[in-house]
Amino acid sequence: MINETSAVAFRQNLGEMLNQVQYRHDSIVINKDGKPVAALVDARLFARIRRMQARFDALCQRIEAGYAETPEAEGLAEIDAAVADARAGR
Repeated sequence: MINETSAVAFRQNLGEMLNQVQYRHDSIVINKDGKPVAALVDARLFARIRRMQARFDALCQRIEAGYAETPEAEGLAEIDAAVADARAGR
């Protein structure tokens, strides 16, 4: 479950919130001035997010290398065509 709390309430209830994350595997979004600024998540989930980020970064590098010789205008035209195809349901 994802809970939200203010930064002040988070500071006041840190121990309880750590227990929620550790034992119930909840996540907590911390808001400051009504806007989300941080999240407290289970360490295993955080490790998984980091692995996913590394895989995403590697994929981006492969795509970038694959299009290194493609002029920017041609690449953007390909992207526009792919988006149009996806929106048309092809």
